[in-house]
Amino acid sequence: MRDDEVPNKTDAGRDEITSRALKLPNGLRSILLMVDGQRTVAQLRGVMAGLKSPDDALQQLEALKLIAVPQSLAAAAAATIRDSARPPTPAAPAPDYNAPAVAAPAATPSAGASGYSALYTLMSDTVREHLGLRGYFLQLKVERCTDVGELMALLPDFSTALGKARDSAFAAEMESRFRMLAQA
Repeated sequence: MRDDEVPNKTDAGRDEITSRALKLPNGLRSILLMVDGQRTVAQLRGVMAGLKSPDDALQQLEALKLIAVPQSLAAAAAATIRDSARPPTPAAPAPDYNAPAVAAPAATPSAGASGYSALYTLMSDTVREHLGLRGYFLQLKVERCTDVGELMALLPDFSTALGKARDSAFAAEMESRFRMLAQA
């Protein structure tokens, strides 16, 4: 990875945060938590030194497909041009309406998924911008949340932390923003 690239967690990376299925060493897990789609590789390497994580932590996480660097616009455009030059693929077979119905998984995306995503992003950004490393454990709690209700249960913790870091008026303003997003 180049120093100017900005990696993001993949779906597998977000799943690993909540499930701990891979039992990552503490240094790797900490770096995975710090990957937020905002910090460059160079910034993450600076954090890695302070966390005593391996020098190749980002490469290990990328090899495990827990993080990825989004395609650049030029690469995406080139891929689109290549794909449009290919012959069309055959149409998908018609659905079999006589087949037995399969229950949808519990985590099916819905209208609430966009609300969760927006609230998750705002809470993560708030921790990073206003709490910094003091908000590390609060960020861990945010990462473990899987729905809007769980995120909303963190509001008292957010208000307390923001009140200490900034002031109570700012904490109240952010809490109202969180509530507004949760209802959207």
